[in-house]
Amino acid sequence: MPAKVFSAATIGLDCEIIEVEVDLLPSGISRFTVVGLGDTAVQESRERVRSAVKNSGFFFHPQRITVNLAPADLPKAGPSFDFPIAAGILASSQQVRIPDLEKTILIGELALDGKMRSVAGVLPIVMQAKNRGFTNFFIPAANAREAAIIEEVQIFPVASLLEFARHCSGESKISPLPLLDPREIVEEEDYKVDLAYVRGQEHAKRALTVAAAGSHNLLFSGPPGSGKTMLARAFRTILPKMSLAETLDVTKIYSVGGLLPAGESLVTTRPFRAVHHTASAVSIVGGGNKIGPGEISLAHKGVLFLDEIAEFPTQVLEVLRQPLEDGQITISRAAGTVKFPARFTLIAAMNPCPCGFSTDAEQACRCSPREIERYQKKLSGPLLDRIDLHIDVPRVKFEKLDAPAEGNESSASIRLRVQSARDRQTERFRKLKIHANSEMSSEQTKEFCEVDQKTKDLLRQAVSHFQLSARAYYRILKLARTIADLEGVEKIVTNHVAEALQYRPKVG
Repeated sequence: MPAKVFSAATIGLDCEIIEVEVDLLPSGISRFTVVGLGDTAVQESRERVRSAVKNSGFFFHPQRITVNLAPADLPKAGPSFDFPIAAGILASSQQVRIPDLEKTILIGELALDGKMRSVAGVLPIVMQAKNRGFTNFFIPAANAREAAIIEEVQIFPVASLLEFARHCSGESKISPLPLLDPREIVEEEDYKVDLAYVRGQEHAKRALTVAAAGSHNLLFSGPPGSGKTMLARAFRTILPKMSLAETLDVTKIYSVGGLLPAGESLVTTRPFRAVHHTASAVSIVGGGNKIGPGEISLAHKGVLFLDEIAEFPTQVLEVLRQPLEDGQITISRAAGTVKFPARFTLIAAMNPCPCGFSTDAEQACRCSPREIERYQKKLSGPLLDRIDLHIDVPRVKFEKLDAPAEGNESSASIRLRVQSARDRQTERFRKLKIHANSEMSSEQTKEFCEVDQKTKDLLRQAVSHFQLSARAYYRILKLARTIADLEGVEKIVTNHVAEALQYRPKVG
């Protein structure tokens, strides 16, 4: 008799409920068919399911088996349908009776011996399927903690197909996992660097503090060995803690991307994605046969670090312009259109010229003016306009290198000031859908960044002298708002705008 079980598929960060219908035909040529727009991994499930059912001690009927994955017009990808297909076959052949079927979701990949393997996308599936009335979720044991943070559902960790069958028969019940409190799941990261280790570069450290406090984009430029990469890697050590909402958003992305470590529940530290300059545009924005998140989405609520940014192909850098502005990326492929969040802080580092010494006071540059101009033009004006802080990082003098580190402020101390500034922003934007100053729209900038007449005159002169675009003007105001937040004051004054102007490029 026909049987139906429920599973789910992820489309971006959204979930679609999939009905897995199984029919065993007693006559005709022995054949196992899976229909419903499944990709190669779905079609190959026939062999995995056949072996898993037999090796779990069940009878696999040598007759025509038809499996339909509905809705039939929705493309299905990945091995997560192995478990529901096998369960449907056992139910159709009356070897297993699944209780409370209408409220139960089955997800999982099967090994040939019937053991369960982890799959991607469990967290967003459970979160959204719960809103559609499903309360029981049988998922691989490796994914169980990932889903156990969702309230008002039962998460059953399944180790094998045989264990699931014994649970259904009542022979050996699987106990649902107890609810995990996300606030108690805290990962203390052991940072390898600390800003206290960085000798000199006080101007760069101040810029990092401002960038962290308001989630502003930053570009370091300086000769080789001046500490640009170390400064950028230390940036993560001063970032504020993620809120619960941010933690869930980031974890969903890593779950869909299959990057959540087995047995882990949440990503509790802000992501830091360091991308090599050989990366392709697709790897950065996302895509693939089954559209997945790229580096800009994996850096959501964290940091995207592009070292030697001028070595990236121009067409790769230009794909960053839209997500830097909108905080999301829309990927359109033949398989469909998917949106991923991409609200990240861009930290970039570059040499001022191909040899790296055009701004160095001690070593002569070997590049011609034409070579320097061509090198610097790899970063287009529109991209540079989206970077709030442009910082020159000079060579560190021996006296500073040899100085003791005791007087340097630690990352932990700076992080307290950054957290205080972010708390002010959280309170300011509590009724809005933004969380940091850099996310303000033009209208919101006008509302929250009012200045007096003296400060307006300074801004007017700066716009005229540096020929600033409208985008640059609003970004200066947002930066000034962050500097004021670091000082713990509500009113933006001239010094805040003057400091923000110092972070603009030295050329108009």
